[in-house]
Amino acid sequence: MSRDHKYPRPDTSQPARLAELEAFSILDTAPEESFDDAVQVARLVCQAPVALMSLVADNRQWFKARIGFPFTRTDISSSICAYMLDEPDLLIIPDLAADPRTRDNPLVTGEPFIRFYAGAPLRTASGHTLGSLCVVDHQPRPELLNESQQDSLRRLARQVMTLLRDRRQVAEMQSTALLDRAAATRRSALIELSDCLRDATSILEITTRAAEIVGRTLNGSRAGYGELDAACEHVTVLQDSTAPGEISIVGRHRLADYGAVEYDVGRDTPVVVNDVETDVRTVAKASAFGALNVQARLSVPVQERGRTVGIIFVHSPAARAWAPEEIAFTRNVVNRLQVGIARLRGEEQQAILNRELSHRMKNTLAVVQAIATQTLRNAADLASARDALAVRLIALSTAHDLLLTGERESASLEAVIRGALSVHDARMNRLRVNGPNIHVGSSAALTLALIVHELATNAGKYGALSVGTGSVRVQWELDTGTLEPIVRLRWIERGGPPVRPPTRFGFGRRLIERGLGGASNDEVRLRYEPEGVVYELAAPLRIIEADE
Repeated sequence: MSRDHKYPRPDTSQPARLAELEAFSILDTAPEESFDDAVQVARLVCQAPVALMSLVADNRQWFKARIGFPFTRTDISSSICAYMLDEPDLLIIPDLAADPRTRDNPLVTGEPFIRFYAGAPLRTASGHTLGSLCVVDHQPRPELLNESQQDSLRRLARQVMTLLRDRRQVAEMQSTALLDRAAATRRSALIELSDCLRDATSILEITTRAAEIVGRTLNGSRAGYGELDAACEHVTVLQDSTAPGEISIVGRHRLADYGAVEYDVGRDTPVVVNDVETDVRTVAKASAFGALNVQARLSVPVQERGRTVGIIFVHSPAARAWAPEEIAFTRNVVNRLQVGIARLRGEEQQAILNRELSHRMKNTLAVVQAIATQTLRNAADLASARDALAVRLIALSTAHDLLLTGERESASLEAVIRGALSVHDARMNRLRVNGPNIHVGSSAALTLALIVHELATNAGKYGALSVGTGSVRVQWELDTGTLEPIVRLRWIERGGPPVRPPTRFGFGRRLIERGLGGASNDEVRLRYEPEGVVYELAAPLRIIEADE
């Protein structure tokens, strides 16, 4: 624009024109022989010392090709080619120093002191002018260009546009080829990961390999796997893979030291940072990333049972726009990794269960053997021995069923007691069971089930349940007023026949009085009160809950 502002410059900020210029991806690219040839021919045909291929952006003009001109670009205020945007055909100014549009232009009043301009528009099929193919002289040329020269300048400008279109088409084809190769690389990486997940025997192995595969596939400078604490505040990098010259970051890190990303990680959202110096989440911590030579980063959370337990991360030493395909690939890797981790967790759990099952079977068979031996030893005849053994084994089986219905081998104390009493269902309406919710471990559950069964059997034969007016109350409480919590269980019979202490002691009596058997601080009291039998068992809560 001239200094007196009397001659407004053309509008160079039209979005549609700038978008089309951007689509050619040519601004600030290296010189190319085809465009250099075009300006050389223009210079020769027009017999001018200067020839330029000028592209007009929003706030500057840039020369893709030039001969005889010292600058590669100028401010838009110094651009003469900008006036081409409003011209339907050639723009010819015989004396730049005399034309009101250009007489104050610093390229005219100062170096390189240009005086003559003739340009042909570089116009797209949609009618947008991107710039010009022009010739410049340091002397006024009132004779202008002859018709042959003008026609040649127009034809050369059209050839330049053909070169631009061909260049863009080649670039698009190359870009498509690159995308195809990148997609093929990602597919191969997923196949490699699947093989790793199939053959791996440890979680550290598959997380390390998964991170290495992601880093290599995305051409990262550093990649790794980190375990998160429950609060998603710290990450412990167990192992990472780095490009030559990059440092390892194995160790424990506080996420807040690297920006506000804990929220995204905790809610299973990928953390995509294209530039740590411009992203609002990381700009305040850019120096921390700079110390690690990180300019861009991508992190994808790893989850187990709905909770974020780790992250797969990739670093880049330069700013980069992580493509949607790259983010989707990393999520795909993480999804497969989560399946692999679940498989290994399942195999570990299965191995534990197999060992536990073997242990339980041995213990159960030992209990069955003891029950059978003692029952047969104390039985009066074969028929009574058979009946007693059958109901005792049923009580034992019921306890086992209760233990194996949950996620772990434990059951509530109430469930164990009711299960043991279920054998005596005909009298269940005269049994009262109440107490707080207390979990019982596998060892105590089996013993308690047998004790309750023996008490109920005796009550049905000789005690409160042997007559229609009797009842039994089973109650328990948790005593926390001692050095360690104590579970106190009471069996109280009322309304039965007169109580007489037994004169003969069989297996059932010994089982009842033995209590939990070997448990420290295990107290057992069996009283034959006139109103009915009272049985009391007190044992530490830790013994009740123990799974051996």
